[in-house]
Amino acid sequence: MTTTPVRLTHPWPPVVDAGCRVLVLGTFPSPASRRFGFYYGHPQNAFWRVLAEVLDVPQPEATPETRREFLLRNHIACWDVLHACTITGAADASIRDPEPNRFTPLLSSTQIQTVFANGRTATDLFNKLCVDEAGRQAVYLPSTSPANRARQASPSFREAWSQVADGIRA
Repeated sequence: MTTTPVRLTHPWPPVVDAGCRVLVLGTFPSPASRRFGFYYGHPQNAFWRVLAEVLDVPQPEATPETRREFLLRNHIACWDVLHACTITGAADASIRDPEPNRFTPLLSSTQIQTVFANGRTATDLFNKLCVDEAGRQAVYLPSTSPANRARQASPSFREAWSQVADGIRA
């Protein structure tokens, strides 16, 4: 486990096409996601399971290509709030010197109506650093991180994430 802060730049572009109706943002890719080569790559992250549940579709296989297709087929754009930051391991609480992504180009070229943020840190960073540029606030969703596993079993967790399905249908 890395205990030294490192300055990193986001490794991938957003997953998006013109048909996307919602945008789901994380904070910054974890070491496990960077090794996997795609968003939410940690095997215990509940992101893919919970999306499949609220959309009532099968969970995608654990490959970057299949997961990308899953997102676009379901009209979900995926990206992260930060373009770069100094971070220790996967700890959002350790983030220093955050540099946000620019959202206007993405939002102006799609049908995205709602921006969701996966976790408190992603929500707070977006609403602090990106609202003026993006022209909207992010809607908080409880974190799908393995660190939030206890809360993920509650009905309120699934209910919160069902807003993504509602946003697609809106």
